[in-house]
Amino acid sequence: MRISRSTRGLAAAAVLALAVTACASDKATGGGGGGAAASGDGVKTGPGVTADTITIGMITDLTGPYASFGKSLTNAQQLYFEQVNQAGGICGRTLESIVRDHGYDVQKAVAAYTEIGPKSVALAHVVGSPMVNAVKQRIETDQMLTIPQAWATHLLGSKPIQVTGTTYDIDMINGVEYLVKEKGITSGDSIGHLYFEGDYGETALNGSKFAAEKLGLKLVEQKIKATDQDMTAQVAAFKKAGVKAILVSVGPRQTASLVGVALAGGMKVPFLGSNSAYSPQLLPTPAGPALLAAFEYMTAGAPMSSDLPGIKKLGEDYKAKYPGDAIDSGVASGYIAAGIVVDALKKACEGKDLTRAGVVAAHRGRASWGEQYGGTMDFTVFDKPASLRSYVVKPDKEALGGAVVVKEPFTADIVKDYQVPVGG
Repeated sequence: MRISRSTRGLAAAAVLALAVTACASDKATGGGGGGAAASGDGVKTGPGVTADTITIGMITDLTGPYASFGKSLTNAQQLYFEQVNQAGGICGRTLESIVRDHGYDVQKAVAAYTEIGPKSVALAHVVGSPMVNAVKQRIETDQMLTIPQAWATHLLGSKPIQVTGTTYDIDMINGVEYLVKEKGITSGDSIGHLYFEGDYGETALNGSKFAAEKLGLKLVEQKIKATDQDMTAQVAAFKKAGVKAILVSVGPRQTASLVGVALAGGMKVPFLGSNSAYSPQLLPTPAGPALLAAFEYMTAGAPMSSDLPGIKKLGEDYKAKYPGDAIDSGVASGYIAAGIVVDALKKACEGKDLTRAGVVAAHRGRASWGEQYGGTMDFTVFDKPASLRSYVVKPDKEALGGAVVVKEPFTADIVKDYQVPVGG
């Protein structure tokens, strides 16, 4: 689901020792020792694992453009680890977490990895593809199981790095076929694509280009920077080109500007976003009515309003643990990513190998995981997306998490002809 805002000011994050059972996920936390320790139970261990603890890192955004998403991710993962501890832990050990805030600053993400990497057996989340890319070689050298909260194709092809669900290009291919089959777009029509420069937008653009060519559509591109806020010029360009629909692979604020300006100018076309283009926090703002009227988005994961038992229980548990906190897609994304790490640790424990390499090997043996959350994934390969199925979801101010399913997960017919550009 699947990211995306504007200001990049960083507040100093407190560095506090924290077991996973603590709360306060709006600050960087944790950071005790985590070197190798002898194990009396016959289990091989390494960095991040002692005789009685397993330490898991999180490199997140709590003060930058994805602060609300990062807080939801962190809260959800600490909730998951707390539940595991209450059930007895893993391999006779208690899970602990270390949280560091990068504020969406690459250099701070590198510093965070330098600090917590040696103390962690795995990274339950790293927010942002630029951050993952900056430490990718070190992740591979360390054989550190890492779950990015980013879905760019350049993150594929690395054994320790697990991109969850679909990638942005797959979502756009599925989305364009959806527009053709269900929104009246026909061969010869022009469609627009507003996208961020960089890995996120360009991965999505790969998908829209492929789908447009396969389906006989003309693609009108508008590239912007993450710092751009007013989409008036882009709306004018799309209007001049006569586009019949607009794809959206930017941040929520840019999405709100685009849809609001377009509708105010009488441009009544469907808007279909990447998973990172929407945030329910926008619904109470002046942009809310426009988003409710004309915007949908593609995502590999079920929204929090889903009636899937696993998602419903998560919603109940999260509200009980964090009453008053906003619930968005980060809750499900974080919880599912924590579940992936825990699943790998449990399998590694069964094999009596809790080294980082042992955890990665255990993870890569799982061919089907996540059905309880609405998106079965295959982890046995790492040179293609874990899933090819996308939901179509739309904003809903009354729904938990601010979104509801429009179309159950599907794979476009044309996806079979697409070659995912692994690593680039």
